[in-house]
Amino acid sequence: MRILIGTNNRAKTKAVITISTMYYPNAEFENKDVPSLVSNQPMSDEETRKGAINRAKHLMLENVDADFGVGLEGGVKEIDGTMYVCNWGALVTKEGKVFSATGAGVPLPYEIADQLKAGAELGPVMDVYTNKNDIRHSEGAIGIFTNGLVSRSAMFEHIMLLLIGQYELSKKLLD
Repeated sequence: MRILIGTNNRAKTKAVITISTMYYPNAEFENKDVPSLVSNQPMSDEETRKGAINRAKHLMLENVDADFGVGLEGGVKEIDGTMYVCNWGALVTKEGKVFSATGAGVPLPYEIADQLKAGAELGPVMDVYTNKNDIRHSEGAIGIFTNGLVSRSAMFEHIMLLLIGQYELSKKLLD
């Protein structure tokens, strides 16, 4: 089995490999930096989902030897005046079937939300907020605001379980 990953982000890559190897122990993985074709900072569930799907579809355009491609996208959404992180994943098969799933979300402090509304991107804002570098590749905002209980990778692992579950069910239904 050959699985393509539409990012070079370490947290996302870890999630794809950790969950996929549970079900496909001999899988081969290849990271490809592909465009999301959405804003650098997606500002809604719809835009974040679209980014994940675009990444996964782009992977499969010229890679007919891959079994599927995975796109993972992080974004934010506002509900009743509070901004939350949101996360989406998509799995696209070589036949072009698209599966999508969403993950956990937590509210962001207003001082961070205000910067995002002004056009900033969450990753760099979080680096300043935490006085760390590249937290998007490790714990992510979700890790910071859950006091380390849920890392960015673990959140995307949950999405991968949802995606692989849908994919495996669709294969059973075809048998």
